[in-house]
Order: sequence, then structure tokens, then C-alpha cells
Amino acid sequence: MDTSLAIPSLSIATIALSATVVLVAYTVRGIAGFGSGLIAIPLLSLSFPLTLVVPLVVALDFLGSAGQGLKNRRLVSWRDLAPLLPFTILGMVSALYLLDALDPTWLRRALGTFVLVYGTYQLLSLPTLAVTRLSSLPYGFLGGLVGTLFGTGGPFYIMYLSMRGLDKGALRASFAVWFLIYATLLLAGYATFGFLNEQTLISFSVALPVAVAGLLIGGRIHTRVTQATFKRMISVLLILSGTGLLFKS
Repeated sequence: MDTSLAIPSLSIATIALSATVVLVAYTVRGIAGFGSGLIAIPLLSLSFPLTLVVPLVVALDFLGSAGQGLKNRRLVSWRDLAPLLPFTILGMVSALYLLDALDPTWLRRALGTFVLVYGTYQLLSLPTLAVTRLSSLPYGFLGGLVGTLFGTGGPFYIMYLSMRGLDKGALRASFAVWFLIYATLLLAGYATFGFLNEQTLISFSVALPVAVAGLLIGGRIHTRVTQATFKRMISVLLILSGTGLLFKS
């Protein structure tokens, strides 16, 4: 990516729209524990270069995950998270080779179809699937693979944790801690390649209060959401993620 792309001159309408996008995205994250990137990245990219948007959202997610994960650390299912790490790293490394070996459009559509089908399955009144911790191998690998290729690996981790039978509090806290680890690796890479530059830091300082407000609003709503409603919300976010992968140009 070209780090020399400049932020365009901003109108009041662009500023207001961007603030609204950030607020809504982080309200969703405050409720569900994930989903901010699914909303913020495509919409902010209409006005700003991806070289700014992606590191910005990852940095905001990092702090959001730190707050959610540390606050609710007693709910974190460490025994379900630990097996994910080696397979996620394997997926990240494999992605670097697959970038040249596979047609990215075909791969994106195949994975998008998988996520879309699972999200639809979970939304319907069908028997709940369950998996063992051995399933961390495919879900961790796919999360690392897709996250590296397309920046949308979260749904695979959500699927794995959901099928492990975690309730909404444990799932939200566990994913927050997992993303904290994952984002640390990503931010280190961005810093190494110069994507955490002055523009990113200025944008981060401006967007942070809005994101924090969204997280606080979402956190209040989360306590009033039932397990069934939470499950439907996760399903809808998975369907949106799969649809985005299918139709992303």
C-alpha cells in the first residue's frame, strides 16, 4: 500500500458522517464484542485511503478490546483461546504464500460463502452445533489466513467460540482478549512498515473519544440484551461479513 496518500480536504458533512460511522461501529462492538471493522472500514474508506483507515480501526479496536477484555477477564475462557494461537500464526504465514499461488477472488468468494451459510444456519431455528477444542485447528488457521488476506478473520473466531457453548458474557470477553493478542501482532507489523504515521496518530486522537462513547453506549445496551437476541445479532454480523467477502471488488 502507498503510505504517501494524503487525507483529502474534509467538509463538515464528511466529518459528521465519519463521526457517525465511528459511533455506530463502536456501539455495535460494545454490544457484541466485535463487528466494528465490518462497519467502519468499508464506510470510512469512501472518504479516506485504506492506508489510514485499516491501521486506525485496528488501533481503536486494540484499545476497545483491552477495555472489554481486562474489565471482564474473569469471564475469559483461556482454555478455548490457547489452542487458537499456533494455528492462527500458521494461517498468517500460509497467507503470504497463498497471495501468489491462488486466485484471491475465488478464495474470497469461497470463504464468504462459508461464513454466510453458517451465519444463516445460526439465525434459523436449527439444532445448535458443538465442537471440541481440536476444532481450533481449522478455525484458528482460517482466521489467521483470512485476516491476513482480507482483514476479516473475526467471524471464524466468533464461530469457534459460539460453538464451544460460551454464553454472551464469556464470548464477548474471550473475543476481546483474543483480538488484543491478534491486534498486537498487526500493529507491530504496521509500525514496522510505516503505516502508524503522523496522519494515523492525529486521526486516532480525534476518533478515540467518539469510539469510547460508542463502546460505553454499547456496553449499557449489552447488559439488557438476552442470550437469544445476542445470538441473532452475531448471526446478522456474520451474514454481513460473508456478504461483504462475496461482493468485495
